[in-house]
Amino acid sequence: MTEMPIPIEVKALADYQIWLRYADGTSGKVDLNHLRKLEAFKIWNETGAFEKVFIADDGRCIAWNEVLELCPNALYLDVINKTYEEYATH
Repeated sequence: MTEMPIPIEVKALADYQIWLRYADGTSGKVDLNHLRKLEAFKIWNETGAFEKVFIADDGRCIAWNEVLELCPNALYLDVINKTYEEYATH
């Protein structure tokens, strides 16, 4: 399995987007708007909740609290607009 870069910075943006920077210098936006209506992500509807995004567990997840977390590897693939297979064979 190809090791992926860890996130080193995350910022909440408008319209349920986040900006990420990874240890390899890659950075970009990820649109999470499609998740906000799912039950697990309803907390984002509370005032200021989405803006509380942070990097947890030494880069192992992008989180909003101890329960709501997203995989930084999947987000990295979104930033570079590649599938894991495309990334692994570069």
